[in-house]
Amino acid sequence: MLVSLRSALLIFAALSAGSVAPAQVGATSEPLIPATSASLPTIIVPEPISNPVLTGTVGQDDLQGEAEAVMPAPVKPTGDLSSLVAQLRSSDPGSREIECLAVGVYFESKSEPLAGQLAVGEVIVNRANSGGRFPSTYCGVLFQRGQFSFVRGRSLPAVPRSSKQWQTAVAIAKIADQDLKDSAIGKALFFHAKHVSPGWRLKRVASVGNHVFYR
Repeated sequence: MLVSLRSALLIFAALSAGSVAPAQVGATSEPLIPATSASLPTIIVPEPISNPVLTGTVGQDDLQGEAEAVMPAPVKPTGDLSSLVAQLRSSDPGSREIECLAVGVYFESKSEPLAGQLAVGEVIVNRANSGGRFPSTYCGVLFQRGQFSFVRGRSLPAVPRSSKQWQTAVAIAKIADQDLKDSAIGKALFFHAKHVSPGWRLKRVASVGNHVFYR
């Protein structure tokens, strides 16, 4: 009887151990999800704040506008005729047209007062702006046949560019070209030296320096 009871206990213990074994995956168990296919949480990265200066979206016009706003505007020469000449005196005319105008002033009036030189320069400017009556450029006015005795052919005579008289003529040419100072001759288109009397049937406008001016 004792043996039978002991055997029964051993059989019961064995059955109990089999019922508590670790669970195994069966047909009805949920499948495992591979790590490579698992859905990961989405991380939201905030958009950077757009800066046109840093991102290079500023247009060329914008940059040019800013540069122009920073750079001061060129100072326009002011004052009386003597002051204007002092500010603009130079050996370099800067362009072929201003050179022609300065040559005309130099050879026709370099020994005259500044007002007389400006008057000669104004005649050349008036002719170029006459609307077809004369050539429309300063060089064309000088090279028009029979108008200026110092012109020979189609080339300008040489001038001493380092001389003060030439530098003054350049300044006078710039003043006349930019209309920085009015002259007493107004719209005069002709002039001659005071020591001659050509007998022109023209309207006399003024006498300035060594010349008499007409329209």
